[in-house]
Amino acid sequence: MATVHLRIGDLVWGKLGRYPPWPGKIVSPPKDLKKPRGKKCFFVKFFGTEDHAWIKVEQLKPYHPHKEEMIKINKGKRFQQAVDAVEEYLKKAKGKDQTHSDDKSKSDKGRKAAKPMKIIEEDDEDAFKGGSSDKPASSMEPITKRLKIIEEDTGSTSIQAADSTAINGSITPTDKRIGFLGLGLMGSGVVSNLLKMGHVVTVWNRTAEKCDLFIQEGARLGRTPAEVVSMCDITFSCVSDPKAARDLVLGPSGVLQGIRPGKCYVEMSTVDPETTIELAQVITSRGGRFLEAPVSGSQQLSNDGMLVIVAAGDRSVYEDCSSCFQAMGKTSFFIAGEAGNAARMMLILNMVQGSFMATIAEGLTLAQATGQSQQTFLDILCQGQMASTFVDQKCQNILQGNFKPDYYLKHIQKDLRLAISMGDSVNHPTPMAAAANEVYKRAKALDQSDNDMSAVYRAYIH
Repeated sequence: MATVHLRIGDLVWGKLGRYPPWPGKIVSPPKDLKKPRGKKCFFVKFFGTEDHAWIKVEQLKPYHPHKEEMIKINKGKRFQQAVDAVEEYLKKAKGKDQTHSDDKSKSDKGRKAAKPMKIIEEDDEDAFKGGSSDKPASSMEPITKRLKIIEEDTGSTSIQAADSTAINGSITPTDKRIGFLGLGLMGSGVVSNLLKMGHVVTVWNRTAEKCDLFIQEGARLGRTPAEVVSMCDITFSCVSDPKAARDLVLGPSGVLQGIRPGKCYVEMSTVDPETTIELAQVITSRGGRFLEAPVSGSQQLSNDGMLVIVAAGDRSVYEDCSSCFQAMGKTSFFIAGEAGNAARMMLILNMVQGSFMATIAEGLTLAQATGQSQQTFLDILCQGQMASTFVDQKCQNILQGNFKPDYYLKHIQKDLRLAISMGDSVNHPTPMAAAANEVYKRAKALDQSDNDMSAVYRAYIH
């Protein structure tokens, strides 16, 4: 393969970690930012975003020769906005070039030559943000985040992400040793982002083979949940359901056996409040500190570090986890009051999401049954008030017959079931959720449990 020579000022496609190639420009790094040792790399500022990073040479491609290739494989709205920002940037540079040419022409007629104009300027912030100063800046989903804490009148606290990058030091990983139990759809992305942001992580999974990839990325291996907890200051867990969460803590070689005074345990699984309260009690009875922090999102959002974390319990643990929450999520909320409140909130959120997904599937199949174009239905839906990335992605996957799991159908049905039970416990009706739950149960009977939640569509066509 021919060697490609790059230099400051070149437009490139840069790939960082799990993120798709993104258009950027090689620029001079800040004076106080040292180049990583042992790596041949360039400092790249990305278009359509505030982000910048050191990128290895092998992860860079020249912009123009690879433009068509990249546009074919990346279809997102923010990606297109970034490409548009590049084109706008090139237009401005061309305009400056033309001005310089005109000045040179005048000088050839006898005038004193003007000083050469710098055609590509490193500090042209408007182009990188996605347009001129009178236009709102578009933004790529932030590669990493910095901390911002908001105190709300409700008593909840929100740790929110602002566009930035950890590579230039915006995120300082905690010096506490982190443990993580459970490397499923959500946990895998979380651990990857914790490692990427410089945390020291020890992992365990029931199926040990899933740990191998993370060991290669720098994680340490724990042989049992008890061993992980004993080795670490803060241990997170993210498993499938209440039974799995209890077994992890109370079972043989479980979490409880490794808990000592001061050890922190963070339950990220979506479970019922009763399970959360039980786990909080047994952990604190051994002198441990407990936080529940279930997450709202999907496998893709987990991979992108864009989860929403909802926490309750020991506030000091929540604050100790701030760099971890920055790495894994775009924002997190601390719900005041007892442990169990985050579980309640998350079940309500997932109840709404699950019911909504079932309704969308019902609409798609009704459109088909009445002779209407499903694609037209989706096009109209995505131009109205209900337009969202969730609707667009789920519906497109349905129309393509793609039910690869991003959030397991069996898990959203579990969440609906738990939410209905929670409603019953306070004598509150949940008829919409109950109806949706029956549709998901039908889909499970059709062997759709391990497909994405959007496979509820198949309950209407069989």
